[in-house]
This record gives sequence, structure tokens and C-alpha cells, in this order.
Amino acid sequence: MRTLTLMTAALALTVSAHAHALGSLARVSVVDRDSGATLPTYYSRGEYWVAGDPGARYAIEIRNASGGRVLAVTSVDGVNVLSGDTAAFDQAGYVFDPGERYQITGWRKSNTEVAAFTFTDARDSYAGRTGRPANIGVIGVALFRERPQPVYTAPKVAPGTAPQPAPARSAAMDSPASADAALAENAAAAVRAPAPAARLGTGHGEREYSSVVDTEFQRQQAQPNEIIRIRYDSYENLVAMGIIRNPHPPRGAPEAFPNSAQRHFVPDPPT
Repeated sequence: MRTLTLMTAALALTVSAHAHALGSLARVSVVDRDSGATLPTYYSRGEYWVAGDPGARYAIEIRNASGGRVLAVTSVDGVNVLSGDTAAFDQAGYVFDPGERYQITGWRKSNTEVAAFTFTDARDSYAGRTGRPANIGVIGVALFRERPQPVYTAPKVAPGTAPQPAPARSAAMDSPASADAALAENAAAAVRAPAPAARLGTGHGEREYSSVVDTEFQRQQAQPNEIIRIRYDSYENLVAMGIIRNPHPPRGAPEAFPNSAQRHFVPDPPT
């Protein structure tokens, strides 16, 4: 199983408001890369939601909150962000050292390049363009703890006897059994109400530099230790579905008293 470890020098960090981060083994949030803001989460219908701005680039920020390494198998719209395969638990992912934080900014094209995540019309999303529209609108992170490595203690040698060689340790990685369900196993749990606009998906944006290296990781178990799901759509659609219940006034709405927004004083004379 190929996994990727993160190069510290290549990390693109953004300070996140932990109030909007989800998870316990690792903290996961969605960041609008154009504004730098961490998107607020809304809990509704048993799931967490974020509102994306069409056309904006975004990142999935993950911070390892555990004391050991963790593997994060990550999917967007039901597609593995590393391989482009329809997502499943037993696929490749990113490996995080204890306390490490990293922003996954796009679909990985090589160990040095990604195609940026962009909020776009579902019809123009990567999943839609590759014939897999069923799970558009969900971000998934399946977290795995690392299997503890056995500690070898050299046996004591009695006088006049030769020491025995230590048992050989295989460098081969585990191959966990495939899970029957993918990250979208509960995709039908939240019934979507009619929305006023096209659904939002994730596009295959411009190429960007992002460096990682390969590493080995032996999973503690075949099933994830924790699964984090974040649904997303446009702000207007989340309001229409009742997920955002106290919306702010729409941008560009007409004002009844447009010249009374601020208190005015005597202006300076013309120069």
C-alpha cells in the first residue's frame, strides 16, 4: 500500500479556528484559500456542512491530534484525492506525524504537483466529468492508527555459548482486507430538499506545486479508527435546504436607506 508522508518544508499552513475543526484522532477543517478563512460548520440532519463559494479554491486541513502517526485516506465527491479511484478504506493516503498539520490543496498529480480543489458547478466537477456524480458534495477522511512496532530484546548469552541471530524483520507492508463500504456509505442519510441553484462540486483546477514523499505505514486494523464526513454546497442552497437557519442578508440586496449606513460629518472642502 503506497502512502505519502509530508515534507515539513513544503507545508502550506493556515491558522484555523478549531471551533470549526471536526474529529478527535485528527482535527479536520475546510479552508477557503482565496480568503484564508476557515469555513464555519453547520450541524443538521445528523451531518456537518460547510458553505462553499463558487469559483473559490479550497483546502482540506488536517492536524494530527494523537501521540502517534496516523494515516488519512482522503476523498472528495467519493473519489480518492491521491489516486483518482472511487474511494475505499484500503487505499493510499497521507501520513501525519504527531502534531503535524497540513493542507491538502488538490488532486495529486505527482509527488510534486496537484490540481487545485475549486468549488464549481457539479456538472463541471472532477467526479461528474469522470462519470461518477452519485457522491458529489461530500469530503471524507478515514483515519487509521499505526500498528505498534515490536521491540526486540537481545537474549542473554550464557558463558561458552554462541549468540543466536535476531529474527529477521520483513520490510513488506501489510495489505489490509478491502472494506465493503466506501466513504460514501451513508450518502443517502441526508435527504436533500429542492435547492434554488445547481449543486456545488469540486473541480480539477490549475496545477500547483505541492511536495510529498513516499513512506511505509502499517495499519493497526483494516477498518478506520475514525471517519470524518463533511457535506458541502453553496450558501444559497444550504439556506434553501434549511441547514443555515439564520442567514445573513444576501450580498447585493437593495437598501431602503442607502445613504444612512454610516454616520456622516462635515466633509473637507475641495482642494
